[in-house]
Amino acid sequence: MARNENSDQQALSDPKLLDKIDKLFACNVGEYISLPQLVVVGDQSSGKSSVLEGLTQLPFPRDSGLCTRFATQIIFRRSKEHSTRTITASVLAGSDASPEKAAGLKDWTWSKVGAFDPSEFSMVMNEVHVLMGVSIESHSAKPTFSNDVFRLEICGPDEDHLSVIDVPGIFKNTVPGVTSKTDIHLVHNMVVAYMKNPRSIMLMVVPANVDIATQEIVELAREYDPDGQRTLGVLTKPDLVDMGAEHRVLDLIRGEDLTFKHGWFLVRNLGQRELQEGVDRNAAEKAFRQTEPWDSVPQDRFGIQSLRVRLQDAVIYNARQSFSQVRSEILKRLKSRQQALKDLGDECITSQQQRSFLLGVVSRFQQITSYGLNSLYAMDDVFVDNPDLRIATLVMNCHIAFAENLSSWAHEYRFIMNNMNQDEGTSAFGTSFMNLQDLKSMNKSDTPPPVINTRTTEDIEELTEILHESTLEKYPNESGIHQWLTEVFHLSRGFEMGTFNPSILAEAFRKQSAKWPNFALGYISDVIILIHRFILKALKLSCGSQHVCDRLKARLMNDLLSKYRDAIKHVCFLLHIERSGMPLTLNHYFNDTLQRMRTARIQAQLAPKAISDQRRGEMVRLSDVSTAHNKSNTKQTVEDIHDILQSYYKAALKRFADNICMQAAGFYLVHGPETPTRLFDPLFVHNLSEEDLEEIAGEEPRVRRLRAQLVKEIGDLEAGKMILQETR
Repeated sequence: MARNENSDQQALSDPKLLDKIDKLFACNVGEYISLPQLVVVGDQSSGKSSVLEGLTQLPFPRDSGLCTRFATQIIFRRSKEHSTRTITASVLAGSDASPEKAAGLKDWTWSKVGAFDPSEFSMVMNEVHVLMGVSIESHSAKPTFSNDVFRLEICGPDEDHLSVIDVPGIFKNTVPGVTSKTDIHLVHNMVVAYMKNPRSIMLMVVPANVDIATQEIVELAREYDPDGQRTLGVLTKPDLVDMGAEHRVLDLIRGEDLTFKHGWFLVRNLGQRELQEGVDRNAAEKAFRQTEPWDSVPQDRFGIQSLRVRLQDAVIYNARQSFSQVRSEILKRLKSRQQALKDLGDECITSQQQRSFLLGVVSRFQQITSYGLNSLYAMDDVFVDNPDLRIATLVMNCHIAFAENLSSWAHEYRFIMNNMNQDEGTSAFGTSFMNLQDLKSMNKSDTPPPVINTRTTEDIEELTEILHESTLEKYPNESGIHQWLTEVFHLSRGFEMGTFNPSILAEAFRKQSAKWPNFALGYISDVIILIHRFILKALKLSCGSQHVCDRLKARLMNDLLSKYRDAIKHVCFLLHIERSGMPLTLNHYFNDTLQRMRTARIQAQLAPKAISDQRRGEMVRLSDVSTAHNKSNTKQTVEDIHDILQSYYKAALKRFADNICMQAAGFYLVHGPETPTRLFDPLFVHNLSEEDLEEIAGEEPRVRRLRAQLVKEIGDLEAGKMILQETR
């Protein structure tokens, strides 16, 4: 491609910039960033290969159309380091190439010093077809076209700086045994991919002897370059234009129709006979231009030499306009790809990597658990947006709600105490006891009794089989406790005189505490839900991968269920202890409460008979005291049962609530040495086999492919970044 010295300054005005762009193509940056490029497009049989041969002066093989099966990038560079022309061939793998194929293509190179004759070119092209896996013969099982790119770099002391990409010509009709309808779409998509690049200049080759307005390549150029800013039209085969139709071609060249920014050029390719006879192309074009009406075509719009000059100007201008944006996009995409690779986490291919990864997950999980159980929420930002992790607060709130509900709702009948003040009429957890006036008011009301739900959390499907179903419990009966206790006494009394059978107290207590199981089992189910949600959320945040989280959850699930069942089993054990057998307490609170109950009852009975004395206060006559105790044996016994039951119920309620919260929930679920949160620890990871590690922490095929793709892209972009940093 030697040329005269008059145009050297213009052609070589920015060779290093063009060289950088070609290097960016060579390291595959063009797969991710739109790079400035010159791409030759056209229909099959449009003369595209002849134009390309004229521009590059390379002897493209013509016998089998080998050069039209894939994209070919041809780069010419003037180099003082080369005393003669040096040709180097390589193949850039397409984005759809497998890693194995890409590695094989990357390792292949071919070089030649000196001239490049047609037989050598044909031999290289055959070798490239085999390397790409593209068919050469008809009726082959191999594909006809490839997305790989054949790259030719020609360096020498007399070469011009020019880079051009040739793509297969588009076609509409298939050739039996050679091309198919699938090939039509494949080539169309390949060509469109190059034309859509907003930084490409399209050298659009169209035969002058056809209706240009109906050519598919022209329609595509209008679609992807509607303003005509990136298209340069080339008209071929003017010698085949029908007589009288020449004006239509001349109108295009003058810009009177189908206007593009870079205009239209007219070239006259050599025919097959002329090629065989060795006719000089430049001489043939010069002779053709001297004939009418082609002699009216401006010199700078005719011939391959004028076209080459115009292309070099357009390529340099396009590169200068785009290069700053290319630099910015490379750096921006490199940063985003590095972040995407970081988001994937460390590679987990080997057992050692997988075990190390899971130990890191364990460390993070235990840190979140420690902060959550000790309510150190300010120590980690995860507690800001994840209320499920505030486990200490959630469980404590659940404790309080359980104690209050148990105290206010879990007895069948309200206890009654005459003239009992507010402090005396309230249990340790807030259970209130009615006086007679309240009882009379309630008996007159027609309002239905309120109800409460024994559960506050929604079920989790995987725990449904072990959780206690939520129940609706009515508010305790406001009246009827004396009547009920009288019936119990009548149905259970024996030969006792002035007392009652101890079994009556056990029977009454079981009836009075009949709602305890639903409240206690509902409460422990709520705590299990809270703990399970905490574990799942902490696992998810610690893993950073839903895949690993799901696998860990599946592996831990049976043990978790076992721990939850242990807590439920302990609740049932405590219920059995409290509600089966004879009531028993050594708590002095029981006796203190009972004495206060009896004293309050006597005071209530004597109060109407009290006499006020200024010196001694209120006084009662001895005769009035004797009459105050004048009641039937049954009534007296029922009152004793009531007071004993009330005193014991209050003591048992305190004990039961504390035991449920401290033992069933606290020991088995929250703070004990073998709680569910302690299942996932370093020992768990160390006990996993290599198969277990692969199943849990092994990367999914999708992730492996994505990681490999990101690593390759980052490597290519890093190489592109180094090219950008080279001294200009």
